[in-house]
Amino acid sequence: MADIDSHKVEAFGDRLLGILNDGSLALMISIGHRTGLFDAMSDLPASTSNEIAAAASLDERYVREWLGAMLVGGFVEHDSSTKKYSLPAEHAALLTRDSAPDNIAAFAQYIPLLGSVEDQIVDCFKNGGGVPYSAYPRFHEVMAEDSGQTVVPAILSHILPLAQGVPEKLQAGIKVLDVGCGSGRALNIMAAEYPNSQFIGVDISEQAVKSGKNEAAQRGLNNLEFVIKDATSMGYNSEFDLITTFDSVHDQPSPDKVLSEIAQSLKPGGVYLMQDISASSEVHKNVDHPVGPFLYTISTMHCMTVSLASDGMGLGTMWGEELALKMLGDAGFKSTDVKRLDHDFQNAYFVSTK
Repeated sequence: MADIDSHKVEAFGDRLLGILNDGSLALMISIGHRTGLFDAMSDLPASTSNEIAAAASLDERYVREWLGAMLVGGFVEHDSSTKKYSLPAEHAALLTRDSAPDNIAAFAQYIPLLGSVEDQIVDCFKNGGGVPYSAYPRFHEVMAEDSGQTVVPAILSHILPLAQGVPEKLQAGIKVLDVGCGSGRALNIMAAEYPNSQFIGVDISEQAVKSGKNEAAQRGLNNLEFVIKDATSMGYNSEFDLITTFDSVHDQPSPDKVLSEIAQSLKPGGVYLMQDISASSEVHKNVDHPVGPFLYTISTMHCMTVSLASDGMGLGTMWGEELALKMLGDAGFKSTDVKRLDHDFQNAYFVSTK
């Protein structure tokens, strides 16, 4: 202990205190998003806690305590003479639903969601195994909102054009499969935009498929079908011109089998477009990743463990580009180009052909 650097200890202690404060604020950000408090405050002038609570239809005592956390955390401003609070426009630009896709508050929901399974994760550390999808009751809801901010707004303008010629083929009319479609928001967007093409969404979750069907019915789409299937045994054979997956491969129990099944389902000359996390398979290369700690945490407490819960490979969120390319090749894809979008530092887009 005599050789210990006291300045380094002090600096790390300061960092830990910052983490405790910021971790606490993440919970408050999630609550502010889910209750609509940020949205309400963005439309209000400087207001009292009673006025803010009334605007959001919430209990004033809880709103007042939440405002205390937001004030000392630097999120809102407060006039002590009038007892009024305000949300600066510059902060609202990153915290409200109207600010999507820049709404960071929506992603804060992952923190309490993951925290809800901490006891089960600790048990896995001690005894192995995993935590099943069923332990995350809000996961599909949060994931749908996540993709609604990242994938959905960019699907037509940025993502599909990454595969050269695909938008034109969709306009003319082709057959499309989305594997692990979740709540189907991206698929509904595509089906509405390209009425001459036929779309099928596959997911193992009955809840997710129901959500996708409901949205398709509300939109009046007749070129879109949702099916409950295991992605490792879909039963298709050279039927699709385009197959897509949006952040749904790495947490599969058997991603190798899923990729092989996708290759089998694709027509010769067809295109497989896979969106997944932009990272390296080598952990030391992810040290400077802008959301590396966040993604490794999601991996530990969701993506890896849900795979292991089914005796799967447990690749995890950060399986990385190198391993992804190897597995795509092993699955039977002859070539893969890795694309990235300037506005999206979190995702890579793999464009593969048979």
